[in-house]
Amino acid sequence: MPHHALEITLTHPLNQAELDAASRRMPLAANHDTTRLMALIDAKTPHRAARRLRHQLGGLLPIDVITTHYPDAEHNVLLNAAFPPDTHAAVKAEARRAGLTPQRFMELAVHRALAHHTEREMNRLHQEMRQLLTHTSPAHLLSAVGHAIARLPKDPTP
Repeated sequence: MPHHALEITLTHPLNQAELDAASRRMPLAANHDTTRLMALIDAKTPHRAARRLRHQLGGLLPIDVITTHYPDAEHNVLLNAAFPPDTHAAVKAEARRAGLTPQRFMELAVHRALAHHTEREMNRLHQEMRQLLTHTSPAHLLSAVGHAIARLPKDPTP
């Protein structure tokens, strides 16, 4: 059975006792402030791995979101979020009205939100570039951007 690397994003940092209790259920790797954990789960699919992880640790940890650490062959990352019952019911109702499964409904909603965010970011950058070009030539601006990029840290942390 394949192993799936899953990242757990927590709603708040764990104390040492909480981390120890969860680690007794399965091996976990924590980031520096214990707000994110990594786990390797045996399962046939990433969906089953995320479900298994949530089932085993959901009662012990303040889990916000579980994601696959590596994209699949289609470059997608699984996003496993547990909603409160009223939110879950609302998503199911909206999905039913749209003729979609709740999973597909949420997938499309996330894609729309990311596309909207990307468009806003591109518009913001376009406006900032136009503002910069009022004070310098395109060649000087391009040179400055190249110098700035060359001086970025090699391994930035998120």
